[in-house]
Amino acid sequence: MAENVDNEKSHLVGPLLSRRKLFVPSITLDRSSAEPLQAQISAQIAQAIRSGAVPAGVRLPSSRVMARLLGVSRNTVLAAFDALASDDLLRGERGAGMRVQNGGSIPQVTWFGLKEVIRASGYPAKVVALADPDGNPIYLQY
Repeated sequence: MAENVDNEKSHLVGPLLSRRKLFVPSITLDRSSAEPLQAQISAQIAQAIRSGAVPAGVRLPSSRVMARLLGVSRNTVLAAFDALASDDLLRGERGAGMRVQNGGSIPQVTWFGLKEVIRASGYPAKVVALADPDGNPIYLQY
């Protein structure tokens, strides 16, 4: 499966994934699909996280390694990782790659009680707009 790879310094480096314990999700790309590759990657990783196949806290391969494994551009993998991070499924750690944020499902927002939460937060505040003698606006919040 993993092979020894010659690097620029002409000495052998061990298999790509044997150095660290990483979780490599099973990703199948359909290059003939109208769906962009980054969307396919992020959807499949998100499905694995939400289904519980990927435990919380596990580390994914770096963007360079993942791009090499999938045969895509690193920018494609970075865009997929950014989409997953914006969905709060992954978190990036400088020098440590991406880690799974939560292995469970994402809580759904309901409208029940939302009105009370908004009122308790003071939004929207009651505002009165006045003008001084020069015509400059003055806003009073109460």
